[in-house]
Order: sequence, then structure tokens, then C-alpha cells
Amino acid sequence: MTMLALPALMQTEVIAPLPPMMPWVFMSPPALVLTSLGFFAAVVLITYPLVRALARRLEGRSAPDPALAAEVEELRARVAELEQRQGTLHELEERIDFTERLLAQQREQARLPH
Repeated sequence: MTMLALPALMQTEVIAPLPPMMPWVFMSPPALVLTSLGFFAAVVLITYPLVRALARRLEGRSAPDPALAAEVEELRARVAELEQRQGTLHELEERIDFTERLLAQQREQARLPH
């Protein structure tokens, strides 16, 4: 029986396939840096407005509206004016009560026999 000579590669053990390589292994360092910066910039551009809106909602404040601020000032002025008028009205009520008491005393004196 003659043995055929096999090539050297066929006589060795079967080598297991290499695991899949990650993409950055094939990228050059400048391309890897640019890709990383692009990814970071995209994340920041997308999440910044969302985080800002969430922060405003948590604070309970939003950007002040000039029209709203003007209306609040107008309402405060009206409240101050109404409080002043309420004080004046209270003073007038006291004067009317005093006048009614004087009139009642005069009527009592007119009814009494002298």
C-alpha cells in the first residue's frame, strides 16, 4: 500500500474560524476619532432640548412671557385700587352709622315731653 503524500496544510488540525472582528479594528485612528465625535455630537443635539424641557417642567417655571407679566402688573394695580376703595367704603359706612345714631337721638328728644 502506497501512501499518497498530502500537502502540509491538510495534514494539520482544522483551525476554528476567527471570531467576528469589531468595526473599529478595521478603522484608521482618524476615522475612529471622527466617528466618535460625530456620535457624541448627535447624542448631545438630540438630548439637550429634551433635558432642558424636563428641567423647566421640574422647576415649574418656563420662560417669562412679557404679555403675561404686564397683565399680572395690571391686576396687582387693580387689586391695590380695590383695597383702597374698600377702606373708603368702610369709612363711609361708619359715617352713615354715626349719622343714623344722631338722627335717632334727635327723634327721641323730640318725642320726650319737656
